[in-house]
Amino acid sequence: MNELITDELFEGHNFTEKPLEADFEECIFRNCVFAKANLSGLSFTNCTFENCDLSGAKLIKTAIQECEFIDCKMLGLAFENCAPILFQMACTRCVLNVSSFYQVDLTNSGFDACKLVEADFTEADLSGVSLAGCNLSGATFDHTRLERTDFSSAANYTINPQLNKITGAIFGKEGLAGLLSAFNIKIV
Repeated sequence: MNELITDELFEGHNFTEKPLEADFEECIFRNCVFAKANLSGLSFTNCTFENCDLSGAKLIKTAIQECEFIDCKMLGLAFENCAPILFQMACTRCVLNVSSFYQVDLTNSGFDACKLVEADFTEADLSGVSLAGCNLSGATFDHTRLERTDFSSAANYTINPQLNKITGAIFGKEGLAGLLSAFNIKIV
């Protein structure tokens, strides 16, 4: 069992050089580098990450519970490898390009003004999730639950309504083309 570290501030640490070997609760990570770090088997509960780079980190059985990510770089993360129990994260102004959420339950999570370019949401559950101000260019939605999902201020998404559950989802007028592209029609 890992050591438990609670209520600590980590500022400017490079965890790619010094691996983490503890579980963290109510900690703040500010301006830290986790790029390609092995975070497998670790637990982060009620933690805040501010301006951190987590790109390419290994997340096998990593517990992310009620964590907040603000202005973080999170390229190419495989969130489907995380521990699913109590998975919850709130991302604000983060770059999550090429990240995968395959079959992840995101119903308790949220994304605000994030870049999710070419993110994979195949078979994920985003029911009731807000994607306010997010760039979803090239993101994959395939058999994804999008019921009551808020796309009203999201941009650049392409969603096939025949392949996804979109009942009650909210879309802005600007995004209608992304809903109709599967039907090969022109909007003028």
